[in-house]
Amino acid sequence: MEILEIPSLRSPVMVLAFTGWNDAGEAASGAISHLLSVWGSTLIATCDPEEFYDFQVNRPQVSIDGSKIRHITWPGTEVFGSNVPNLPFDVVLVKGAEPSMKWKTFANQILDLADDLEVSMIVTLGSLLADTPHTRPISVTGSGSHPDVAKKLGVNVSRYQGPTGILGILQDGAQKRGIDAVSLWASIPHYASAPPSPKATLALINSLEDILNISIDLGDLSDHSKAWEIAVDEMANEDSDIAEYIKSLEAAKDEADLPEATGESIAREFERYLRRTKNED
Repeated sequence: MEILEIPSLRSPVMVLAFTGWNDAGEAASGAISHLLSVWGSTLIATCDPEEFYDFQVNRPQVSIDGSKIRHITWPGTEVFGSNVPNLPFDVVLVKGAEPSMKWKTFANQILDLADDLEVSMIVTLGSLLADTPHTRPISVTGSGSHPDVAKKLGVNVSRYQGPTGILGILQDGAQKRGIDAVSLWASIPHYASAPPSPKATLALINSLEDILNISIDLGDLSDHSKAWEIAVDEMANEDSDIAEYIKSLEAAKDEADLPEATGESIAREFERYLRRTKNED
């Protein structure tokens, strides 16, 4: 890892997302891009792509600038620091492609930097395809790396068993180093998985607000989310089979969410409203 600059950061929280297996609909990487756009940043470090990426899997991209000069952009991972004066802490944002090889080395380099920056918590963002309707709120599942962390943050302990991605490796490594770690995963309707997925990105941002007890500038995310839902509505209306399938998903979702709709979800929305009002004042 090449360290470019070490900014002065206050008890920073590290937020990470990677394109690829962990990023259905590019919702998680879209959340990091949104945070970079609203908070600004300083590039802290980059990972050497030659060491971690298979370029036949993550191919370099060719682009041509206004002067008709060709440029090569290599896949990789970048670490940014954001000073956010209106928050009680600063933020380290990590964005890149999921590495192809040397995951232990990669994770150790990221976590070594987290130790050097005195990161107080790590939040990983992911998104996955699911049987969920686009017309209902996007579900975000939060899980802690350890029962004590889960209890403190009000999330569940992950009970998932099976193949994992780089987010799982990083969360496990953070827990072993004594860094609090929580994972947030958004469920993307599998029939509307083409990126971008602004409604899922918005859901991840809202869940990040809840976990960290902060308010984040949403910019145009709400408008993009509504436009996305309208576009999927139009697509579904053109196919009666898809329309019927969505109705069945809506019925199942409403039945499952009914107990929570009268309690925790309303409380979360009200708390989010109060944070935004306080921030605007």
